[in-house]
Amino acid sequence: MSKSPSSGQFRDGQFIHSRCFTVDVTDLTRARDALRQKDDQFEQILDSLPVAVYTTDRHGKITYYNRAAAEFAGREPEIGKDEWCVTFRLFTADGKELAHDECPMAIALRENRPIRNVEAIAQRPDGTLFPFLPFPTPIRDANGKLVGAVNTLIDLSERKRIDEAGQHLSAIVESSFDAIVSKNLDGIITSWNQGAERLFGYSAEEAVGKPVHMLIPADLQDEEPRILERIRSGERVETYETVRQRKDGIRIPVSRTISPVRNAVGRIVGASKIARDISAARESEHRIRMLMREVNHRVKNQYSVILSMIREANKRSSNPDDFERQVRERIMALARSHDLLVSADWKGATIFELLLAQAKPFGNEDRISMSGPSITLSPNAVQYLGIAFHELATNSAKYGVLSGKSGTIAVEWEVIDSIAGKLMRLTWNETDGPKVQSIANGGFGTVVLKRVAPQALSGTGDLQYGADGVVWTLEAPMTYVEASIFNEEPA
Repeated sequence: MSKSPSSGQFRDGQFIHSRCFTVDVTDLTRARDALRQKDDQFEQILDSLPVAVYTTDRHGKITYYNRAAAEFAGREPEIGKDEWCVTFRLFTADGKELAHDECPMAIALRENRPIRNVEAIAQRPDGTLFPFLPFPTPIRDANGKLVGAVNTLIDLSERKRIDEAGQHLSAIVESSFDAIVSKNLDGIITSWNQGAERLFGYSAEEAVGKPVHMLIPADLQDEEPRILERIRSGERVETYETVRQRKDGIRIPVSRTISPVRNAVGRIVGASKIARDISAARESEHRIRMLMREVNHRVKNQYSVILSMIREANKRSSNPDDFERQVRERIMALARSHDLLVSADWKGATIFELLLAQAKPFGNEDRISMSGPSITLSPNAVQYLGIAFHELATNSAKYGVLSGKSGTIAVEWEVIDSIAGKLMRLTWNETDGPKVQSIANGGFGTVVLKRVAPQALSGTGDLQYGADGVVWTLEAPMTYVEASIFNEEPA
């Protein structure tokens, strides 16, 4: 390819001759085509990048932006008109509005230097706010003169979400009451939360970097190799119970769950363990088993009492209705004593509470006076004294003070010393009431007061009745009468 500039010579307006020069511009044309082709390739490369990129001239006018930059900004910037930034609005990282001529790109052009590590917040025209990190860098010609700048914008939204999720997870782990510990595949502790400090007694400084074997009792050291083998194979170790050892040497029962920990490429690099102290649960289970045995024992005792009631009532009932009434009333008396025990978690009841509960159904309980030291009766004593009080109140309501409009009942008790130890002496004394008949004519009531209740408390009972009232006296060892949190109730 050639280019031929020419010039002509004229004299008095007449053409005389011309000169023509021919220059070969093939190389120049090829160079221009190559540069144009490189520019096109460069733009294709930038357009294909998933990262937002744009350029400006030295005055800050936008000269180019790729598709990622338009999507990043949520708008189409105007080439040659928009200045410094492709975004709609800008804010500093702490939320203060930032003028475009104060943005990192404007500073990079003004000070002719790259700007790094300056986070900002952009707003799209639809109102969406998102954090980003710009990388404005000046562009200079061969002589070092500033001719423009290029900026790369990194959206930090996903990173922020991941960071916040990590911080949230870290806060949950740190505040968890359970011990959460991680270890590598060599069994070395790599993290240790406050729950682990409380459970095992070691601080994080004392535990991290140490072998997890220090938490395992000597007789259970073979657990760890088996666990690590299962973790290496990617298996999650479901919750199981075992024993671990505190810093002070105390062994504690724990419930543990172990899961593999994987790195970014999915390779198993360690394990995460959650341990929960189940000492209280074990103690509760023990107490429940003890309570169930106790309940079973007491239910059997009540069955025996009820069977006795049925047998005696059957002997002395004149008809089925009378039989049903006697059995029902005595079972209800047992139920009232049982209610007192349940409301006190089966720890016992006072004589005052028991007597009122048994006398209330008959009315006129204001005629009963009580005096004596405060004694909490054992569950066994509550049941058998409750039966005795019911029989006394039933008889009084039929024949004694509680049946009329005169007379009083004095219930008094005291603790006395004897050769065998301390005894409780309790007296039921009716006075000034109607003429008293023999209690149930020697029936079940008499059996309860003279034999059943006293023998159940390893004591003795005496029943006297006469024209002006009934007197019942019970003497029994305090060890069989009084509730104790230190001693098991005698069999």
